[in-house]
Amino acid sequence: MVEKNTAAAPILAGADIQHGGTGAPRLIGLGLVASALFSVTFVLNRSISLHGGHWVWSAALRYIETALLLLVWGFVAKGPRWVGAIWHLFWQKLRFWLVAGGIGYGAFYACCCFAANHAPGWIAAATWQSTILATPVVLWAFGGKVPLRGVAFLVLIFAGIVILNAGRLESGVPLAQIVSGVVPLLVAAFCYPIGNQLLNRFRHQAGPHAALLRDPLAAVLLMTLGALPFFAGLLVLVHPPLPDMGQITSTGLIALFAGCLATPLFTYARNLSSDPYLIAAVDATQAGEVGFTLAGEALLLGSISLGMADYVGLIAVMGGLIGFAVSEETAPEA
Repeated sequence: MVEKNTAAAPILAGADIQHGGTGAPRLIGLGLVASALFSVTFVLNRSISLHGGHWVWSAALRYIETALLLLVWGFVAKGPRWVGAIWHLFWQKLRFWLVAGGIGYGAFYACCCFAANHAPGWIAAATWQSTILATPVVLWAFGGKVPLRGVAFLVLIFAGIVILNAGRLESGVPLAQIVSGVVPLLVAAFCYPIGNQLLNRFRHQAGPHAALLRDPLAAVLLMTLGALPFFAGLLVLVHPPLPDMGQITSTGLIALFAGCLATPLFTYARNLSSDPYLIAAVDATQAGEVGFTLAGEALLLGSISLGMADYVGLIAVMGGLIGFAVSEETAPEA
């Protein structure tokens, strides 16, 4: 993680990387590493669900443990002044962090954990890729321009997702169960890019705080702190039974891999450019979570039998991802 922060030096200097600099292949490479780490979330959340753990605790514990890990890491690696700067900015812009963190981390992850009760991890990971189409919509709503050549490949990725879920319906899974898994993930698909884009906009307008916010660990910690009141309210509202040690351990692993490693890496890659097309390219790498989750679920929970529709869907997802990178690299200079 120290190396990631060192590598972010051009960002700390305020240099946004555009089409003429680092292109989609490097950004997609960083995004794929993050997606492999993110896949731990889907595998372990499904395992928790199968062992009777409540989805609300799965959501809340992950962010409580992420906040603790990042605070300890920041204090040890960066010193008390860094932690003090985080607290100062959090309280100074409390309303913003509650909104951005509550939507981008809180509502997003609560929906993902609820869906884990109704779908296998790899299906949840596949359905979650609907965020790939949600991202251009969010960017457009924030005033960005997304080239149609990129959207075409995003549609191909989404077509693969539809094929994968249609195969599940044909295999006899009740429609109500599929809907209970799909609808929360569709909500999550919009919440996550909304939170990230709010952060991206704020980062470019933060004035004296801009350097701190360009540190991925600082940005993730501030968003995480902003999400904690959301989870506190959810715990009070639902009042789930207390978690066991297995659930606490599993959410701790999710906090480490997804919260402390994958999220800062994803945020770093996403912040390498203010170009809407490159931002969408980074978000598109989340399609890799499907394959990584398939492999992880097969190793941890047992073998998974795939049908022809599953293979077609996976090929469409990965083909769209590759096409997305190639189209950006061969695009003429603006």
